[in-house]
Amino acid sequence: MPAMSVAEFIEFLNTALSAAVFPAGVDVEGEVAEYRVSQDKWIWFLLKDEQATVSCFATVWQLRQPLEDGLRVRIHGQPKVHAKSGKFSITVERAEPVGEGALRRAFELLKAKLAAAGLFAAERKRPLPRFPRRIGLIASAESAAYGDFLRILGARWGGLEIVLADVQVQGRAAAGQIASAFQWFDLHPDAADVLVLTRGGGSLEDLQPFNTEEVARAVAGSRIPVVCGVGHERDQTLADFAADVRASTPTNAAEIVVPDRRELSAAVEARSETLVSSLRSLVAARGALVADLASRLEASVRRGLAASRQRLSGFDAALNLFAAKLARSGEVLTSASQRLFDRMAMRLLASRSNIEGRERLLRGLDPKRLLGRGYAIVRARGRVLKDAALVDIGEELELQLSSGRLAAEVKERRPARVPNENL
Repeated sequence: MPAMSVAEFIEFLNTALSAAVFPAGVDVEGEVAEYRVSQDKWIWFLLKDEQATVSCFATVWQLRQPLEDGLRVRIHGQPKVHAKSGKFSITVERAEPVGEGALRRAFELLKAKLAAAGLFAAERKRPLPRFPRRIGLIASAESAAYGDFLRILGARWGGLEIVLADVQVQGRAAAGQIASAFQWFDLHPDAADVLVLTRGGGSLEDLQPFNTEEVARAVAGSRIPVVCGVGHERDQTLADFAADVRASTPTNAAEIVVPDRRELSAAVEARSETLVSSLRSLVAARGALVADLASRLEASVRRGLAASRQRLSGFDAALNLFAAKLARSGEVLTSASQRLFDRMAMRLLASRSNIEGRERLLRGLDPKRLLGRGYAIVRARGRVLKDAALVDIGEELELQLSSGRLAAEVKERRPARVPNENL
């Protein structure tokens, strides 16, 4: 057999381990030791028992269950020899606590992690619908919890639509199926008004699927309000803490989700009686108040009428007095009006005479009348010409006659004759 390089040898070993020896991976059980996280990305620890130790490697994204030294776990992963270091280790894909003590400690570790992430915060809890029409049920159709839930639901409130997501509620595949059911309802938010996650009681190991980070985050991230009724009253799971409402049992979940029709009917009847009694008391009180107000209003109206009559009588007397004064004032006004009319007539005659005189004067000064006698208005460059010295020989003139206009050209200028003062 020819010699191989170191890299070829390591590759051969890893191929043999993954393809021939452990094609489906390997499950190893032991106690965690020297657990550490590097750069918030890489996880390193030892898995040991009384006789041997094996190195383990994982990423924080793959290994979501918090671990610590001394915790007994069962890991599933792929054996591998690292080329650079030549060290043998197991690349871990998942880790599950083993034993009652380990399960409880793992529960506390994961609970603290999820609480720090805000999954259990009271302010993110949502109220449930008072009268749901469709209920999404995530449970095993073969479980007693499923039958108990439907029986109590039917006894309390009928006519509901149940949308069942039949899942395993125990075993390794249960957590993935439950998370997938929540994903389906998230994609179909109109399929249910409220979701119920339920199963009967069991050991801590039986309830382990409800204590996984996968299920807790699915419950907390649901778009539809969630009621979790898992196990007995003493049982507490991470799904309970993440749900909007925790029910102590599956039957209690049914009691929380819908009201009891008999209790509701009795409450409505009692409320109706209380309302009728209150209305009667209110009507009686209001009737007495209305009667008192009516009496006061009648008295006030009577006092107002008496005062109005008294004021009307005084107004009548004042009106008669005013009429007498008005009659006397009418005589004075008639005399004054006649005198004013006479004065206005005289002023009007004087004004008419004045206006007629001014009209005659204006007619005498009207340029058109002068033009009608043979005179003309001469304009040069758009302006009336009054002096012959203001134009040049050859300049065009405009002559306005009584009828029409003429254009002329200056041929000669003659100075004005100056009167002889000695004559």
